[in-house]
Amino acid sequence: MTTGRFQKMHGLGNDFVIIDAREEEMEMSGAQAAAIADRHSGIGCDQLIILRPSSKADVRMQIFNADGGEVESCGNASRCVAKLIGNKTRIETDGGIIIGNATSDGAIVDMGKPRFDWQSIPLAYAMDTINMPVGWEDLQNPVVVNVGNPHVIFFVDDSSIVELDRLGPMIEVDPLFPEKVNVNIAHIKDGTVHLRVWERGVGLTRACGTGACAAAVAAIKRGLANSPVQVNLPGGSLVISWELGKNIHMKGPTTHVFSGEVDWTQFG
Repeated sequence: MTTGRFQKMHGLGNDFVIIDAREEEMEMSGAQAAAIADRHSGIGCDQLIILRPSSKADVRMQIFNADGGEVESCGNASRCVAKLIGNKTRIETDGGIIIGNATSDGAIVDMGKPRFDWQSIPLAYAMDTINMPVGWEDLQNPVVVNVGNPHVIFFVDDSSIVELDRLGPMIEVDPLFPEKVNVNIAHIKDGTVHLRVWERGVGLTRACGTGACAAAVAAIKRGLANSPVQVNLPGGSLVISWELGKNIHMKGPTTHVFSGEVDWTQFG
C-alpha cells in the first residue's frame, strides 16, 4: 500500500491516526511512524494504529508511539477501534486479546486481567509491587501493574502540582524498568481518581486509557476507592470497573475527527 485512506480519531484528546491494512498489506517502519505522528510535518498523533488481519481475533492492532517505538496496548485506541468497526469486536494486541463493544458515544472495552507479579511488569528484580520500596524525590512507594503495558502509579496529595514533565522522563527510563514504564500521578477526592500521565514514547498526554485502568486498579487494591471508579484526566473522564480476580472494564467516549487520503511514501 503506497496511497491509502486513514481515520483521525481521539479518546479524550489522546489522538490517533488509524490505517486499515486488513485487505492490502502495508509495511511500516518506526521512522515512518514517527514522521506520520509529527505534528509539524506529518499528520500528527500520539499513536499510529495499523489494523491487520488476525488468526486469533477479528482484527490485530499494531501500535506505534509518536517516537516510532512499538507498544503492546492502548486503551483509548482500543475504544476508537471498537467504535470504528462497530458491534462486539475482538482485538488482538501484543498485550493480549481485548474485547470492545461500541456504544452510542464511544465503547466499553474488556482489558483483561491486571498482572502484579514483578516478572510480568517487568521489573529488573523482585520486590513488592503494591507498596514498592523505592522512590524518586518526593514520589515514594508506588504501585506497579501491567494492564497490557507497564504502569507505575504514585498516590499524592495533589497531582496537579507534581512536576511530571520533569520527573516523568526520568522515571520512564530508570533501569528498574527494563521495558521502560508509563508514569502515573494520582490523587483521590471523594472516591474519584484525578490522574495525570507521562506516557512512554509520547510524553504528557491529555488522556491514557491503560493509565486510567492501572490507577483505578491500584486505588482499589490499596483500599482508596471502590469499583466502579471514575478517573478524571485532563481530557475528560473514564469509568473503570474491576473486582479482584476479574477482568478490567473501561467505559468512555470516542470522537471521529476526519478521514483523509495520503501517499505514505512521503513519510520517512
